[in-house]
Amino acid sequence: MKSPDSHFFHYPLSVGELILNEEESTHAIRVCRAQKGDFLRLCDGEGHFAKGIILETNPKECRVLVENIETASGEKPRFSLALACLKDDGNEEVVFHASQTELNQIVFLRTDYSQEPKNSDCKKIIRRAELKSKVSLKQSLKPWLTAIQGPIVLDDFLANYSGDLILADIDGDPELKPLNENVETTLLVGPEGGFSAREIELIKAYSRGQVYLLKLGKTRLRAKTAAIIALGKCLH
Repeated sequence: MKSPDSHFFHYPLSVGELILNEEESTHAIRVCRAQKGDFLRLCDGEGHFAKGIILETNPKECRVLVENIETASGEKPRFSLALACLKDDGNEEVVFHASQTELNQIVFLRTDYSQEPKNSDCKKIIRRAELKSKVSLKQSLKPWLTAIQGPIVLDDFLANYSGDLILADIDGDPELKPLNENVETTLLVGPEGGFSAREIELIKAYSRGQVYLLKLGKTRLRAKTAAIIALGKCLH
């Protein structure tokens, strides 16, 4: 069998025999029809890869042998996305697409206009977003898993954050100046209707780094669309 054109997740990776969890085992054995002696490409989301030779084709506990571990070149990304909580499956959809890029983390924000239930801890949303991020890690073949954080109130995020900020803003520049790759940078995208006037002033007054204003175009965009287009402009 040709090795499947995706990675299989296992954390942590180590030399020797490893047992994949049921989700990864089922995918390898039942979906990809891997056989004993075939190999799977493994990743841990922390910059490491390995080739796992299948020793036992158990769809619940696939056992593999790892003989060596490779370390990805380059450092962990310093670029993140902070996105206001959206309704329905909006956050999951953004995570699925955004986490295919080299993002450090995606932070869900509670804002004046965010649309999640105000008394919700968003545990279900976070859990499903983490699954989407892991799927994107494996499919995109990238070395680093995009972490999912939050939800956190925007005011608290700004009070505890250090680094540069990029605000998607209709009055911003159509093109970004070169970013400092050695500094943590976070792209801020508001909910449907955008950040409130109070929040925009709070962001612009942020003083522990540079604040860049980025114009996404001449038309009004849905929050999900704005997040992806903004990432395209920032990470090109």
